Amino acid sequence: MAEKRLSVGGQAVIEGVMMRGQDKVAVAVRKPDGDIAIDLRPVSSIRDRYPILKKPLLRGVVALFESLADGMRALTYSAQVSGEEEEELSDKEMVMTIATSVALAVGLFIVVPTWSMRFLHMLTEDPMLLNLAEGCLRMLIFLGYISAISMMEDIQRVFQYHGAEHKTIYTYEAGKPLVVENVRPHGRLHPRCGTNFLMIVMLISMFVFTFLGWPNLFMRILSRIVLMPVIAGVSYEIIRFAGAHNDNCVVHGAIMPGLLLQKLTTREPDDSQLEVAIASLKAVLPEDDEVMIKTREWEEAHKPAVETTEPTKAAAPVLQS
Repeated sequence: MAEKRLSVGGQAVIEGVMMRGQDKVAVAVRKPDGDIAIDLRPVSSIRDRYPILKKPLLRGVVALFESLADGMRALTYSAQVSGEEEEELSDKEMVMTIATSVALAVGLFIVVPTWSMRFLHMLTEDPMLLNLAEGCLRMLIFLGYISAISMMEDIQRVFQYHGAEHKTIYTYEAGKPLVVENVRPHGRLHPRCGTNFLMIVMLISMFVFTFLGWPNLFMRILSRIVLMPVIAGVSYEIIRFAGAHNDNCVVHGAIMPGLLLQKLTTREPDDSQLEVAIASLKAVLPEDDEVMIKTREWEEAHKPAVETTEPTKAAAPVLQS
């Protein structure tokens, strides 16, 4: 019988990787002096207080907002440790940053596409065609945005850590010891990636919005905002299913657009970046996890008799409340 693995997810940050396990979330960042700093915190989810939020569809909406908060906190920590920023954001500043990001996303991916259809409305009044054209424009904006940021040098390093995150999770799912030699050969495209999630959201929204008719601009924008949590919930369930059934050719084919898009949002990492991703994942795994036991056994078996150089040190994680 195959060994049961915990469901782990992650996110690339500035010079590092965030990993979220069952009850802990860790951010590992490469410091300017070469050491690896690790911030370890307990997982705190509103779903633990209100079990109904663990139900299908609802859990996806909650996971989306919690991942935004965790991601922003991880980015802030990584920017501070890597030397990009001097001070950590306060809770109020973090809320304002997330709210601003959401508002910009709504403006770029909802307001702009539906407003732009006023020009096409002069050629046709068919609501299905107008909604479909709006969805296509939204997809083009999304792909253009991803393509544009992927050309930035700093973002390319983040995308390398994104690749390191995927390779490390693949290694864990394969039940292999978490060492660079095992992580390096794995692929960097993962079915449970956030890029896949965004692509599925775009495709489902294109389908759903096609049948909403063509009311005035305000009602069109409002309907898309109101339905977005529902679409996010459905997309989350699809991602979970795809992650568990990726060996099915039909499922694999359905998520292929998202996997292809990951060729833009991931890059091949170097060994030092793999070390950071490994450190982050090891920090959130229980000590009695089968993969952790195998990792310790591998490290013990391959420990050099005499160390000629000082190895890279990873700061001991401190559990914060």
